[in-house]
Amino acid sequence: MTISTVQNQAAETIEGRLDAAISQAHEACNLDSRSPNCATAWDIVEELQSEISHRRQAKPMSAFERYCEDNPDADECRIYDV
Repeated sequence: MTISTVQNQAAETIEGRLDAAISQAHEACNLDSRSPNCATAWDIVEELQSEISHRRQAKPMSAFERYCEDNPDADECRIYDV
């Protein structure tokens, strides 16, 4: 199993949780739109949306970047200002 496969499965899981949270928020607000349960349900939706956004922004490291992180003194990882 590769890292991208795990990341895709995690994304599917959190998106499924988001869909479920939206449904629960609609149900909670249909009963009483001013209730604390309604506000809490939409807060959960916002948090899940925020997490999805953060995960999309995170760029996976390339093999070379991981190598340089583990071996910063390697010749191929040195950066020179000219």
